[in-house]
Amino acid sequence: MTATGGPKPKAVQVADALREDIKRMKAGDKLPSQRELIDRFGFASQTIQNGLAALRAEGLIVSAGNLGNFVSDGASPSSDLRDDIKEIRSQIQALAERVAVLEERSAPRGA
Repeated sequence: MTATGGPKPKAVQVADALREDIKRMKAGDKLPSQRELIDRFGFASQTIQNGLAALRAEGLIVSAGNLGNFVSDGASPSSDLRDDIKEIRSQIQALAERVAVLEERSAPRGA
């Protein structure tokens, strides 16, 4: 649950579930592909990417481009500008999803 009592944003759900998976994995283990994660969660590609971006920002995973995402060895995350931008985009997407839920709740019924 979020601080407002509503459902967790989808990207946060993805990140939370993958965090649990990562606890059972070793450094260097490959995460499922984006396609596999889309099938697993039933969420859009961008939502999956946002969840992965959050894990990268936390230093839990590293991306190897087209090779996929891998469990980090625990070294601190790189702080380059691209990672910062991806994290900001992830947060914006999470907020957009929350706004959509709130708008859906406030929409008049039966109109």
